Amino acid sequence: MKRAAAVLAAFLSVGAHAEEAAAPQWEFNASGYWNMPRGEDAFATGIFIAKHGPLHLEARANYEAVHAQSAFVGWNFSWGKELVVEATPIVGGATGAARGPIVGLEATVSYGKFDWYLEAEHVRDRADSHFNYAWTELGWRPVECLRLGFAGQHTQVYGGGDRTTERGPFVQFTYGKVTVGGYWFNPGASDQVAVGMVAVGF
Repeated sequence: MKRAAAVLAAFLSVGAHAEEAAAPQWEFNASGYWNMPRGEDAFATGIFIAKHGPLHLEARANYEAVHAQSAFVGWNFSWGKELVVEATPIVGGATGAARGPIVGLEATVSYGKFDWYLEAEHVRDRADSHFNYAWTELGWRPVECLRLGFAGQHTQVYGGGDRTTERGPFVQFTYGKVTVGGYWFNPGASDQVAVGMVAVGF
């Protein structure tokens, strides 16, 4: 009887460990951007993401506007093998300089060495009625550690609340779980913006 109980306990223990191994693990990513608009004060933007299986949690600072904070919950979807499509609808809200509910979408389409990324949202700002924000990247990886491409954004961060659309090239270098890069919006124009970034996954 004791042996049977011991065998059953061992079986249940193995089953529990197997279940634990199969369970999705938490994944985290923290990224920071140093924004340098020409003729204006530089400022930092921060994004923190936590994923557990399809669950997506996200917090941002100085994203919808300078001195604004926002938080979101979403669900991750993925399709395809060679042509891979990933989409994460999110819902949340902002406080501070921008206040109100937010609905958005983060999506990636990748094929071989090419990828296209989009993050877009609609903010129902109590002070400014409502506005749309979008950031998009078209990237190419000639080698695994290097990503080149073009980026664009529609934002109200610069100019004291004025909305503007910007485009320009970017470059990123990845070593292990760390990525550093730079963006140059409106190159050669009077309203150009340089952005440095660093992201860490853990």
